[in-house]
Amino acid sequence: MSSSPPSSSSPPYDLLVIGGGSGGIATARRAAQYGAKVAVVERGRMGGTCVNVGCVPKKVMWNAAACMEVLHDMKNFGFKGGAEFDWGFLKGRRDAYVKRLNGIYDTNLKNSAVVKIEGLARLREGGVTVATSTGEVEIDAKNVLLAVGGYPIFPPGDGISENAISSDGFFDLPDLPKKAVVVGAGYIAVELAGVLNTLGSDVTLVLRKDKALREFDDLIRDTLDSEMLRQGISILRNTGGVKSIAETAGSKTVTCADGSVVEGVDCVLMATGRAPLTEPLGLEEAGVSQGPRGHVIVDEYSETTKKGVYALGDVCGNVELTPMAIAAGRRLADRLFGNVKDAKVSYDLVPTVVFSHPPIGTIGLSEEQAKAKYGEDNVKVYRSKFANLWYGVFDIPFDEKPPTAMKMVTVGDNEQVVGLHVIGTAADEMMQGFGVAMKMGATKADFDSSVAIHPTASEEFVTLAPWGLGPQESGAKVSPLNGADVSPKVQSKL
Repeated sequence: MSSSPPSSSSPPYDLLVIGGGSGGIATARRAAQYGAKVAVVERGRMGGTCVNVGCVPKKVMWNAAACMEVLHDMKNFGFKGGAEFDWGFLKGRRDAYVKRLNGIYDTNLKNSAVVKIEGLARLREGGVTVATSTGEVEIDAKNVLLAVGGYPIFPPGDGISENAISSDGFFDLPDLPKKAVVVGAGYIAVELAGVLNTLGSDVTLVLRKDKALREFDDLIRDTLDSEMLRQGISILRNTGGVKSIAETAGSKTVTCADGSVVEGVDCVLMATGRAPLTEPLGLEEAGVSQGPRGHVIVDEYSETTKKGVYALGDVCGNVELTPMAIAAGRRLADRLFGNVKDAKVSYDLVPTVVFSHPPIGTIGLSEEQAKAKYGEDNVKVYRSKFANLWYGVFDIPFDEKPPTAMKMVTVGDNEQVVGLHVIGTAADEMMQGFGVAMKMGATKADFDSSVAIHPTASEEFVTLAPWGLGPQESGAKVSPLNGADVSPKVQSKL
């Protein structure tokens, strides 16, 4: 593997990838497996957002918070004592792990005979110009892939950029903040608010509108909302966003557009959106079109409006998930170099998880989306809500036990499953297999014919609406036992 660019007189690459994140690396390695001559241009650490300031370090922090939850619960299982949390120790271990992954990515490229070029690339006719530490060099390529990802953005407002951090900055925090304000309503906001709150911060979540995760099913949104409140997170709703952040003697004051004020804040984390990292690429001059929010426009085969230039991942804005970028990249390499003529990725029925507290798993359409797409009379919905067996021995009232809530959305006379949603303990680990089934066109009858694994929460999906209890009538409301498995582990139903 080379860390410096070849000379401009070198033969052209079959594929030059701009961006060393998960999607770009997956494409490069798959193309190299087919015998293509491949290079990756990256100006920072290998692995992109996911490895460095996203999925991986976030999951480490979520795991730490999950440990804290177990420590809180252990007295209910006969354990006595406690433990002290050391943020600095965890940060050191987490950062060392990320650094190790950076090295593994470098090694994988080397083992795949992919050339690594350190620098900042800009498109030109027939290839790219790379600004390196020793000057600019022109590199020719038959195909160029834009896999540069995105970056967090701040909204306008007095003192916001000066006195707040982004999700990237979260991983630089030297200590656990005593009092934190998290601004935003998406994945990142609810995940980091949950981590901070569980580890011991006093957290306020600031929402522009009423509830978080507005693209998710109402059952998920409502359950998460009530759980965040139960866990002690303060929520400011319908604020219109943050207007200003002022700092005096290390203490921050957050003022919202509706006049709401939070004082005495140690850390303000803005999770209000991300933008595609396109500015250095010279897209307009190269003839690559962008959408109204700056995302690169691509067709179903990941090709941009400039022939021979492709794009995938967050820079396109299509399902901004790491596995989606990896899948799109491998399909692209299959088509360009593996003679798989119609290889392309599908953006339908993509499983996703929100590492909130409790976690969320979802696949496909929400109830509202399904009714809008197929018509209310063609949609049947099954729901369930219960306390996980984990909480069975807790000596607390039932309504204080964290719920698991599930919903199945079906369409047509054969009740094909087009949406599956769950929030609760272990939701993050139960959805992958159901995603395979739904990709294969599974129906409610297919779920019913599967034998449950007991006692688990996931068994509820294959025991919804047992014989003798019919499904929800089209367009009707769900009765307390409608679509419900009345087994001993189920203590309440929607």
